[in-house]
Amino acid sequence: MTVSNSLRRHIVVAYTLYSFGFVLFFALIAAFAVEGIEKHLVDNRLREVAAWAAPRQAGNLPVEMPAGLSFHRDADIPLSLRGLPPGVQEKTVDGVGLHILAGHDAMGDYVAVDHESDYEKVELVVYSVFAIGFLGFLLFSYFLGGYVARRLVAPIMDMAEAVRADSPNLPLQEREDELGVLARAFAAHTAQLRDVLERERFFTGDVSHELRSPLTVIMGAAEVIMAHGEGSAGYAQAARIYRAAQEAAECVTVLLLLARAPQLDEQAQVDIGQVARGETERYQHLVAARPVQLLFDAGADGASFAVRAPRELCISAIGNLVRNACQYTDSGTVTVRMGPRCVSVEDTGPGLPAAVRAALQGQGGIPAGGGSGSAGTGLGLALVRRICGYLGASLALEDRPGGGSIFIIRFAEVGAD
Repeated sequence: MTVSNSLRRHIVVAYTLYSFGFVLFFALIAAFAVEGIEKHLVDNRLREVAAWAAPRQAGNLPVEMPAGLSFHRDADIPLSLRGLPPGVQEKTVDGVGLHILAGHDAMGDYVAVDHESDYEKVELVVYSVFAIGFLGFLLFSYFLGGYVARRLVAPIMDMAEAVRADSPNLPLQEREDELGVLARAFAAHTAQLRDVLERERFFTGDVSHELRSPLTVIMGAAEVIMAHGEGSAGYAQAARIYRAAQEAAECVTVLLLLARAPQLDEQAQVDIGQVARGETERYQHLVAARPVQLLFDAGADGASFAVRAPRELCISAIGNLVRNACQYTDSGTVTVRMGPRCVSVEDTGPGLPAAVRAALQGQGGIPAGGGSGSAGTGLGLALVRRICGYLGASLALEDRPGGGSIFIIRFAEVGAD
């Protein structure tokens, strides 16, 4: 899981974005409030000054202004303040910011000037306090989001680790919140899957054991007929029955092995090159009467490799691919080729049917129906894919240039020297 897809990161980002929107909203409100207060205080102050000073000056009474305020009429108005439109306005004169109320009455034009308003300093302090508060709120939300994310995600990660470790007892089941509901649902589903898997293993094992006895009888009867020699009546049919029964017996052995839990570390090493060469020789009879060559290519360096696995499973996986390729290739070649920790079976057949290809690439079940193709259909490919999953290997399909298919079994590094 990447950091960008982390639930913890999404929670932190959500908290921070919410806080940013909240702060931005109140910042706009605060700005409008400060500007509104400024306009109210300064404008009213200047109007009160004008309302007090104008009649006193008209009555030739002394007009004494507090520090920072002044009142001028007609000729006394400074040149820089003459001709201003009526109303309150701001103007900078000689680097000094002024709030000016310009007006007109029966005595003529006048201006009330606020030279040194402390409101600008107050406004700066207010905005600074707001900025510090908003920044602090954002940081607090970020760390709070991180704390909440850790408290929320940590139990989920603990449960994920328990599921990954296949623990029989999942954590959080005792909780009464949504995490407890999720944990109990996981536990119930896991128990159900274990039960289904155990039933499948027992069924596979029981069926395989039951099939062994009749297969042994069939092989024994075929051997009795074959013992009379190749020229005897029914020898060819008996040999064919014997090979089919032997392949079925090998399939039963494979199913029994797959019904057990994989313990690959305890297995002996198997030379995959030797297995591939043996399967190539074993199925030469399938192409003996047809214009098809079954070849073995040891690779550029002729090097092989070994894996820790049941030998029967390796033989079955490679043998099924070789047998299917031989059965469905009418002419040309079938080549078993060794590669770096992989074995490929390449044929010049008509190619894999679309339904089987879709099922194989989509990780669905291999159709059991008929159809022609270079790798066959039915139990063969399904068994090979099941064996690859058991061994930690992978089964890949590629189209052969010029027609045909290439099946590749890639073995993992684990279990090899």
